[in-house]
Amino acid sequence: MRRRVAWAMVAIAGMVGVSCGGSSTTLVLYNGQHPQLTTALIAAFQKQTGITVSVRTNDGIVLAEQLLQEGRASPADLYLTENSPELTLLQERGLLAKLPESILSQIPAQDSAGDGEWVGVAARVSALAYNTSEISVNQMPASLLDLEQPQWKGKLAIAPSDSDFVPLVSAMIAEYGVQTTQTWLAGLKANATIYQDIESVVAAVNQGAQSVGIINSYYWFRLQLEVGASAIHSQIYYFPAGDVGGLENISGIALLANSRNPAAAEKFIAFVVSQQGQELIASGDDFEYPLRPGVSPNPVLPPLTQIHPDAVSLVSLGNDLQAAQLIQQAGLL
Repeated sequence: MRRRVAWAMVAIAGMVGVSCGGSSTTLVLYNGQHPQLTTALIAAFQKQTGITVSVRTNDGIVLAEQLLQEGRASPADLYLTENSPELTLLQERGLLAKLPESILSQIPAQDSAGDGEWVGVAARVSALAYNTSEISVNQMPASLLDLEQPQWKGKLAIAPSDSDFVPLVSAMIAEYGVQTTQTWLAGLKANATIYQDIESVVAAVNQGAQSVGIINSYYWFRLQLEVGASAIHSQIYYFPAGDVGGLENISGIALLANSRNPAAAEKFIAFVVSQQGQELIASGDDFEYPLRPGVSPNPVLPPLTQIHPDAVSLVSLGNDLQAAQLIQQAGLL
């Protein structure tokens, strides 16, 4: 299931309990990650500790907005999300608690909040999907910026309302400034066909409806798993080293400052970044890169050292608010 966000609306998700006997402690997790991955982590944690975890799942941006509305009255103990800007926004509003060094030290410092108020969990890389019958690899753009050029008109698929698209715009702002980003978005408006989510973008490219599409690479691997290698008519194109089109996105988890069970919540976070938790991320069908040193990713994924993603600093990436505003102003929503 792919969760989508409409920036003008905030949906309130229902509470879904994932229970396990043996403990009177129940943690409330607001989950903006893929539910299959989170379910696997929770099941292993509950088996190990007997602590119950109740889950509220929705898009990470929707849940961040809900946490802002609820403030200190929120029932949430934990917040897990796909992209760092939502965590940065909550951090700026004073809603997160500092994590102990015993947790933070498990993950490289550049993949977590500088002040220790959230810790990185997994990474994935932005890329292009391209249909191998429609276009050859030597025709692919050297930079994400090139997609504003008129030769891409009618050949490009994007999903600007997808929460994974917005950090890419934030990275553009960080690296090139507002004016260049506005020009680029205007080019996308002229050139691209808009889809509801990145899953639809990947499918459209694979079916030949579009030549190329802006994606996160793990969606292509998930499509391949779903339809089988014989039904794949597309490939992934990774931008040259350091280009903003190859943005490395960081998924992270935080302890809410208002948590009623902070000790138990810290145990869950410690499990997620532990060897066992990170190996669950690597072995599942989510196709994200575990962040703990020494844990190898799913073997179908190219090593990050091979594709050299653009690691825009978390501080530079910011909270996505300006990016969302520019997307709206460009008429892409």
